[in-house]
Amino acid sequence: MWILFAGLAALCFGLRGILYHYTSQLPLSRTVLLCGAFSMGAVICGITAVWSGQPWPTTALVGIQMGVFSFVANASMFKGFAVGKASLVAIITALPAVLVVIGAYLMWGEALKYTQLAAFVVIVAGILLVRYSNDLSLKNLQGAQWGLLSLVMFACNDLSGSWSTKLEAPLFPTLFFMFASGSICYGIWWLKDRLAARRYGLAAAAEAPEATVAAAAEDGRNPGKTWSERRTYLTGMLVGTTNAVGMMMIVTAFDHGKAGLVSAVTALNVLIVLLYTRFVVKESFTRLEITGMACAFGGILFLRLIA
Repeated sequence: MWILFAGLAALCFGLRGILYHYTSQLPLSRTVLLCGAFSMGAVICGITAVWSGQPWPTTALVGIQMGVFSFVANASMFKGFAVGKASLVAIITALPAVLVVIGAYLMWGEALKYTQLAAFVVIVAGILLVRYSNDLSLKNLQGAQWGLLSLVMFACNDLSGSWSTKLEAPLFPTLFFMFASGSICYGIWWLKDRLAARRYGLAAAAEAPEATVAAAAEDGRNPGKTWSERRTYLTGMLVGTTNAVGMMMIVTAFDHGKAGLVSAVTALNVLIVLLYTRFVVKESFTRLEITGMACAFGGILFLRLIA
């Protein structure tokens, strides 16, 4: 069953990645978008927790830890993309499953069988081939520190999700705390950006009032140039639906399977994004990407046969 739930999680996170890819081409604030996404997750999980009558024990507070880890991971990844080489950051952030396997073994003694380890290696190798870029050079490691921080935080988030199942924390209250804490973090960041923009706007107006008036007039003639915060937030809430369902699936998978294998299977969401870019965006596959996809799917089939 864990393969089924992990596969569904990969599908949901793949849809989330497609929406992220689409919205990245739009003139909107990613911070506001992510705040909306986490807020929607909190709404869905909170309502479902109340409707299902699940208890709210203190063990559910592990969700706060998950939310903070997720926030730092995403913030670090975006920072790495902004200041470093995207291909290097992408490869580094594709490896949380490796740390999850090590962490699960050290903390809970979850050792993989030789056949499971072989399948794990094949899946991770496939993911790395998909993420690999021919323009990657180890001579340019700018942004690697942000990629490494993101890698560790993503792995900690997965381990925290697995830990919540070992604590027998109820699913929906735990995820509510996760999404609520994440939305608060993004909300604070959003507020900080608004205050900084306001200070910058006041300073620019004081230095060049005529230019500021002209720019304002230009914005008025082009109201669709940038998305409003309200529109961006509501779009983020739509994206958050896929994120919430994906987290429900992956935590359930952690409850039935080993953390490292679940993390590796869920990481296949990148293949779904890749298929989207091929058939919708019309980007062509490279030989490395085709090889990586074959390896990843081969590893999944092998896991299914030995499960």
